[in-house]
Amino acid sequence: MPELPEVETVRQGLLNLVKETTIIGVDVYWDRIISGDIHSEDFISQLIGARLIDIKRRGKYLLFDFGHLVMISHLRMEGKYEVSDTNESLKKHTHVVFHLSDGRDLRYLDVRKFGRMTLVPKGEEFTVAGLKTIGPEPVPETFDLTLFKKILKQKSRAIKPLLLEQKVVAGLGNIYVDEALFEAKIHPLRPAHSLKPKEVEGLHRAIIEVLKKAVLAGGTTIRTYKNALGEMGSFQVELHVYGKTNEPCTNCGAPIQKIKVAQRGTHICTNCQKLTTENCVPQT
Repeated sequence: MPELPEVETVRQGLLNLVKETTIIGVDVYWDRIISGDIHSEDFISQLIGARLIDIKRRGKYLLFDFGHLVMISHLRMEGKYEVSDTNESLKKHTHVVFHLSDGRDLRYLDVRKFGRMTLVPKGEEFTVAGLKTIGPEPVPETFDLTLFKKILKQKSRAIKPLLLEQKVVAGLGNIYVDEALFEAKIHPLRPAHSLKPKEVEGLHRAIIEVLKKAVLAGGTTIRTYKNALGEMGSFQVELHVYGKTNEPCTNCGAPIQKIKVAQRGTHICTNCQKLTTENCVPQT
């Protein structure tokens, strides 16, 4: 699933390619892609003649700003956008095509059809499910350490599924939670309220640094992810644990292990990320 770095990279690429273009037609080939209170017919009619002013991102969501309207797009597992000449044949798994006034198309492709789009009046985008409860962006300006400590102290859930919720901090998925927990030397099954203040500080710092590096590297390509220019990300060469089962830990040399946490494949170094009776006791 594209996580914050991949979605941010897509956003930047699309801005360079289609900002200030005008939509002259829309084809929807899979109606269920369009979600919320709007039907595909209304989705199409409202977008015709709309000019794309900006593309923003919140967590894993893309926000296409048309001035009076905002199109919210979530790529889910394998959704992606491509910009093509209008005369080019449609690729398999193309589900929505936005025809642009300059003779190009913005095309949405999705092998699994899990991605979703909706259209709302400007100013109502943060009333939509998923966005109205989303946590802060994982950057120093918005990701407040004091509040992070307070929230974790109140939560008995294991730290990994808590971070995946998007309510404590936005944009983290399976890859970057594993990497941040490894950097902070925290086992993913540790109850959140068991973390010591110094551990929370280390995790806060690791989340910010891991995501910053991943954005600079253009994201991580594990299977099919490509950015809007058709380029793969390169952060996979910097991963320490994710997808590294049985490879030596870059810190201690112990083999990386893959376990299940909240039904998600999870990669850890059991030597660096210890889980003991002592460190699972809530901190006072």
